[in-house]
Amino acid sequence: MQKFIILLSTCLFLSSCTVHKIDIRQGNLVTQEMLDQLELNMPANKVRFILGTPLIVDVFHQNRWDYLYSFQVSHEIRKQRRVTLFFDKNQQLINIDGDVKIGKSRPKTPLLPLEEEILPIL
Repeated sequence: MQKFIILLSTCLFLSSCTVHKIDIRQGNLVTQEMLDQLELNMPANKVRFILGTPLIVDVFHQNRWDYLYSFQVSHEIRKQRRVTLFFDKNQQLINIDGDVKIGKSRPKTPLLPLEEEILPIL
């Protein structure tokens, strides 16, 4: 009986030694619907209301906001997307750059293949 208990406890101990990696999400998630609300010459405070606070605001280039998002599912390669907004001296939006699709009134299409994996999580 004692050998059985030792064998059982050893099996339980070894089965609990598997490595589990969690999904890692970092940064600002910017969806296509959020980008569709942006318009050129929009004030910076309205842009901040729509997209949220940017992940990076460079001290030396304060007219540039960077929204970065990375996503890694367990053992897969990390996927990353970037949206960069540029403002003029009057804090009006003048350019949108990065992994974006510019345009309005489209059917729901993902910003990148990442979005299909991200949005269903509540």
